[in-house]
Amino acid sequence: MTTYIPLKRFATTLTLIGAAFTAQAGNDSVPTNGDEWFAAGEQAVRKAKRERPNLRPAKNVILFVGDGMGISTVTAARILQGQLQGRDGEFNRLSFEQFTTLAHSVTASANQQTSDSAPTATAMVSGIKTNDGAISVDQSINRNEPSAQVTAAKSVRTILEQAEQRGLATGIVTTARVTHATPVVNYAHIGNRDWEADSNVPAGATVKDIARQLIEFPYGDGIDVVLGGGRSYFTPNTAKDPEYPTQVGRRNDGRDLTTEWTKRFPQAAYVWNKGAFDSINPNKTKHLLGLFERSHMRYEADRADDTAGEPSLAEMTEKAIKILSNNRKGFYLMVEGGRIDHAHHAGNAYRALTDAIALSDAVALAKKLTDDKDTLIIVTADHSHVFTIAGYPSRGNPILGKVAVDGVEQKDALGLPYTTLSYANGVGWTGGLQRKEYNPANEATVPANYAGTALRPDLTLVDTAQPNYMQEATVPMAAETHAGEDVGIYADGPHAFLFHGTQEQNVIYHVMAEALGFNNRRAW
Repeated sequence: MTTYIPLKRFATTLTLIGAAFTAQAGNDSVPTNGDEWFAAGEQAVRKAKRERPNLRPAKNVILFVGDGMGISTVTAARILQGQLQGRDGEFNRLSFEQFTTLAHSVTASANQQTSDSAPTATAMVSGIKTNDGAISVDQSINRNEPSAQVTAAKSVRTILEQAEQRGLATGIVTTARVTHATPVVNYAHIGNRDWEADSNVPAGATVKDIARQLIEFPYGDGIDVVLGGGRSYFTPNTAKDPEYPTQVGRRNDGRDLTTEWTKRFPQAAYVWNKGAFDSINPNKTKHLLGLFERSHMRYEADRADDTAGEPSLAEMTEKAIKILSNNRKGFYLMVEGGRIDHAHHAGNAYRALTDAIALSDAVALAKKLTDDKDTLIIVTADHSHVFTIAGYPSRGNPILGKVAVDGVEQKDALGLPYTTLSYANGVGWTGGLQRKEYNPANEATVPANYAGTALRPDLTLVDTAQPNYMQEATVPMAAETHAGEDVGIYADGPHAFLFHGTQEQNVIYHVMAEALGFNNRRAW
């Protein structure tokens, strides 16, 4: 006989379980014996029993996307953050791991078992699943569809577009290009994610390039805040870049879309360096466009090396929230830690994890600047990576280091030391090859000063925690790949309790639409 649990009671139960799972996060006192561990567990359940689901409507929604931030990345970043702060890394929790609600998101797209960022991000903001490379269009579209008319017929409405139609403020923040796959699903509709500037679009095509779609966004009073990289996709090929004067823009149509932004909107500003960004007064600027690099922004680990200066993800998030909060009706904001994904593709765990920590910092600040009573905050990933935490290292062993038990390095079957972190495939393959290091300056690999054995390198004298170290990979690939397992959904605020169990990724949109009181039908 099947027993049915009333919806309200079921939602409450799910919230309590999520709270119990993370209740220890704010406690810096690590248990040292069995009694203390037992007491900590009891305290977690007592805290969870006091939690109740927030059934109020949401005034604001903030969707944080850690691009490529799978469960193993969250775990390793949690440990690294704690160790960098001189605390027990295993007992540490990232900011969003302390949220009351936790669920799994199924990332398979309409045509892929392991997906790329375009269909997965589209699912989150539009409520439907689509194909590889597709940006906010349904799965019936051709990848290289050139027709604007056909593309419009196959377009699906996004949560940002709905927010603008209802008079809410809207914003996009990313460390990647603002024309890259994840942020663009909010405002663009196109079959091919790579058509970022007009120079990328085939001759004769009538569909607008992605950067142009941002500037010509037709809903409401336009997107209020857009911050990230990708400056060259907005400027003509006759204009020198302000930061790199030997380089020019990518547009063939002669248009400077940054100038068009400031002309189109009242109280609008365009900035490209940190000094100008810092000078923006959130109470006097209604529309802000910030493009801080020609392509992607720097990794968090390298941000201080930028002579023009770049704001952190947390600083961009703060500025966006302060501007958007001026709208009394509320706001929708997507914040992407875009370069977690890029570092993983490069086989470089250090930069992937430090960028994940930077995302956690941005979430913590957003939480501080908003109210749980009216702001739904969701933290998730578009997909995972083939990134692993393995071996049997002792608790407290450096997460970026070699596997050791009680300080004694462990050896593989060849008698060689090995690292806790590795990749199932990628550029870190070492079979019969010289070891390489990651070079963030050109995102290529360069030979290091040590050679490998016939099967693996001897890491005895290698500092595997240094930022440019590339973790070893089992299968040789030109770039490490995405992974197909589920990713986490961490949520707090109004209607967060609607996330539970294992849900399809497109449910994220429907929860946001429900929380904001939108009609979530996809038809235009």
